[in-house]
Amino acid sequence: MDPMNNAETGETENNLELLYVPIPKEAPCKKEQEKLSGVVKNVHRKLRRKYREVGDFDKIWREHCEDEQTLSEYALAMKNLADNHWAKNCEGEGRIEWCRSVCQEYFLDGGMKRMLEKDEKSARLAMGLTAASLSAQPYSTIPSSISQLGKMRLLDVGSCFNPFLKFDEFLTVGIDIVPAVESVYKCDFLNLQLQQPLQLAADAVEAFLRQLHNPIDALPAQLFNVVVFSLLLSYFPSPYQRWICCKKAHELLELHGLLLIITPDSSHQNRHALMMRSWRVAVESLGFKRYKYMKFSHMHLIAFRKVSLATTSDLVSRNYPEMLYIPQDFHSNEEEDYADVPVQARSEFEDDQLAWSFMELPDTPYDSDSGESQSSSVPGFHELEDPILLQS
Repeated sequence: MDPMNNAETGETENNLELLYVPIPKEAPCKKEQEKLSGVVKNVHRKLRRKYREVGDFDKIWREHCEDEQTLSEYALAMKNLADNHWAKNCEGEGRIEWCRSVCQEYFLDGGMKRMLEKDEKSARLAMGLTAASLSAQPYSTIPSSISQLGKMRLLDVGSCFNPFLKFDEFLTVGIDIVPAVESVYKCDFLNLQLQQPLQLAADAVEAFLRQLHNPIDALPAQLFNVVVFSLLLSYFPSPYQRWICCKKAHELLELHGLLLIITPDSSHQNRHALMMRSWRVAVESLGFKRYKYMKFSHMHLIAFRKVSLATTSDLVSRNYPEMLYIPQDFHSNEEEDYADVPVQARSEFEDDQLAWSFMELPDTPYDSDSGESQSSSVPGFHELEDPILLQS
């Protein structure tokens, strides 16, 4: 029987070929990625479980930093994910490029100058309305571009594999509790000691950064133009630890420097809008102001600029640290155990319908550098239903 033309069945060779379904080449790659992701997630779950059971995050973190085997497995998994999986999709590499583009636009292309002019205009307007004295910085003395000062000094916290080292415009210092590459310094950021700011010219500061010794236990304040928290804050089991990180970033940044926060979230953009609003309030209370926001399909990317040198002393008593929560903070150990079991979630269409049902309600006024209201479909009064915001 001629397979090219079967008169009895009417089948041709092309029809027969349709019976053979090739195994996708991506399948083994996906399984490997899921295995590596499981290593990372299990470390996070173990920390959260211990925190629920013990409650002493200092003790838990100290024991975690002493568990060299777990940390080495975690670092290896993260580097493998970055080298062999994230680099092959736009989001993995996109988060690094997003950080780079925000820094270029802000420091090199006039973004900082525009924000300072906006601040000055707002301050003068407030002075005219309230007759208050203007205490704004002398913006005329601040450079409109960091190119006048040299390279952008960038601290990458939880760096693992130092992804910013390849960019010439940055003088990068990567730190991690267990570095995956030699160019990253060993450092426990939570317990990093802060020293008095350096009173040196920009070139001398660069020379200082090039001569850092490993491990890093202390750094001068106001040393960096950029601090990056890429997939860092959700690592910690306690909101207060995330708060400490943001406060320390504020102290390490020069005035008008940038804090870039990237945190994972595979949900629809509006699903955790309240959480993102809560984070914005908490971080801005330290002396930041949100500059940019972007939602990728698997992560939030937020840029804050430092707008004041000092922070208010009573922020802890006003419950701001607890506002840096993640959904897993409210899970029980049993819920954590079934975290990877597929569940029936609302579709994007259902989310949009839910948001649409509130469309006729008035939006709350919102001041953002970028002009973006990331929770524009969530009415302002809804914020009061959030238990963390109620406490504050």
